[in-house]
Amino acid sequence: MEQQEEKRELSRGLTSRHVQMIAIGGAIGTGLFLGSGEAIRTAGPALILAYAVTGFFAYLMMRAVGELLLSNTKLRSFIDFVREYLGERWEFAIGWAYWLSWASLAMADLTATGIYMRFWFPQLPQWVTPLIVVGILILANLINVGLFGELESAFASVKIFAILALIVVGLWMIATGFQTHGTTASFSNLVSHGGFFATGWGGFILAFPMVIFAFTGIEMVGLTAGETKHPEVDLPKAIHAVPVRIALFYVGSMIVIMSIFPWNQLNPSQSPFVQVFAGIGLPAAADFVNFVVLTSAMSAANSAIFSTSRTLYILGENKQAPKMFAKLSKQDVPVNGMLASAGIFLAVVILNFFFPSKIFVLITGVATMSFIFVWIIIMVTHIKYRKTKDSAKSSYKMPFFPLSSYATILFFVAVLVVMVFNKSTQISVIATIIYFALMLVGYTVWQKRKAKN
Repeated sequence: MEQQEEKRELSRGLTSRHVQMIAIGGAIGTGLFLGSGEAIRTAGPALILAYAVTGFFAYLMMRAVGELLLSNTKLRSFIDFVREYLGERWEFAIGWAYWLSWASLAMADLTATGIYMRFWFPQLPQWVTPLIVVGILILANLINVGLFGELESAFASVKIFAILALIVVGLWMIATGFQTHGTTASFSNLVSHGGFFATGWGGFILAFPMVIFAFTGIEMVGLTAGETKHPEVDLPKAIHAVPVRIALFYVGSMIVIMSIFPWNQLNPSQSPFVQVFAGIGLPAAADFVNFVVLTSAMSAANSAIFSTSRTLYILGENKQAPKMFAKLSKQDVPVNGMLASAGIFLAVVILNFFFPSKIFVLITGVATMSFIFVWIIIMVTHIKYRKTKDSAKSSYKMPFFPLSSYATILFFVAVLVVMVFNKSTQISVIATIIYFALMLVGYTVWQKRKAKN
């Protein structure tokens, strides 16, 4: 019986449609709907360029992930490739760093669900909604990976509809010269209020950490390789669509928003999406966008449950975490890893009870820092792979290598430097650096423990 269980693998229950929608869901974060107001105040119209630049490097990072995964479809994720080309120490570090990335992101978005529900139910304690959301999503994910794919598809569909509705309504307002609060909707608003770089190069640079947070999770499609029916077909298709999606969802929506309202007339504390829909006299604008951001936050939590459980499964399989995390349920779902992660997520319920107004900023900073670290290691792994003889057979090569890979690493490092000197993110940076250092030290301790056993 035990021998049969060892041979079992993750179920390949994700279809091409699931992979496409997971890729879309990963490319559209809560930061676009809610955080873009603050980002617009920081960078002005230059935020459009910040999204385009970040999207370009995110696409290159995804191309690196795709080339790695398709070079050997027997390996389950990019974490396995880190082990293959950088060694077990870095696999241990990136595996636990990636777990932290999604755990902190889940905490941020679960915190957000409590805030969004209080929009409709002001008397509802902020900790109640995260508790309910975690319970529902865990139950759904325990059934099978296909249901996770269906949930993520539904969440992604809501986000897509909201963005397309904004763009269509916005283009109509621009075409008709619609007037809102004494302002005429026009593309000229992008340059007529202080110029394109209205807040200077300083504001433009400071916006990048906010933009990065909006992209966190884009690499998650790289974790689906082990549960996708046709990874050699589905993964390239999903990755190739990334530039179009970024151009439409991020660049397109920002152009429309700041053409309708000059950047300096937008309220940074309110979602720009709410302001656009309210501008045309839609009475339920705030309710509609609140529903969208609630859906987006639940999507992130759903993705976190998937990603953290698969990460623990891989670490458990490779003896970089307790073997119990490699246990699969009858539905071929890593049940122990999922429940362990859920237990950590529920800690956010306690934090929300004691510190409802303080934890969101801290954990979003930790999530951003963690994801950037993971992306850099992915790029280093890809460079190492390209130096091997096996890379000559690659059918899905990174364009403009090695310049593209080194430029991507340089960009991510530059954003980390910005975070170090930005007072609002310094505490998160310090906390995350300490965590990563502990992971590298922890590997040595873990190896000694395994040697004794």
